[in-house]
Amino acid sequence: MLSPATAAAPAEGEAVPPHRLAALPLALLAATCLTACEIDIAPGSIPPPISIAPTPSGSAGVPKYVCSQVYKVLTEGALRLAEQGASSGDEAKAEMKKTFSDMATEVEEEVSRATDPGLQAALREISDDLASGGRAADPQAYIDGGFQSVGQKLDGHCG
Repeated sequence: MLSPATAAAPAEGEAVPPHRLAALPLALLAATCLTACEIDIAPGSIPPPISIAPTPSGSAGVPKYVCSQVYKVLTEGALRLAEQGASSGDEAKAEMKKTFSDMATEVEEEVSRATDPGLQAALREISDDLASGGRAADPQAYIDGGFQSVGQKLDGHCG
């Protein structure tokens, strides 16, 4: 019987065990297959990477849930838009416009819950921005443009 020390490498002139010879090509084949594979996944089939349930995040002048609720609206809206953007045509554009309008309405509802004037202004700006996306002739252009940074308007207001 071989000890672990002597089993590690065959002595000079001895044949390499077949199981070791097979391991290298199999590893190379597996690596090649994995790098050549491309997996397409529908945006709606993956759960969001964060919890969408609002959690209390109150700070001075900001009631609990206002910032969390707005982030939730933006995240859920982005997920819906990803699904809708996978389609094309007039129906998809109409769905995207409705999504933007619904998001704008939901964000506007949060304005009354905020007591900080700066946060209220930021929420109104986000709501107006989303509403303009809902009125755009090409909502996909807004998704690729202004929608990318709409959430940044909360920076400095939500801690």
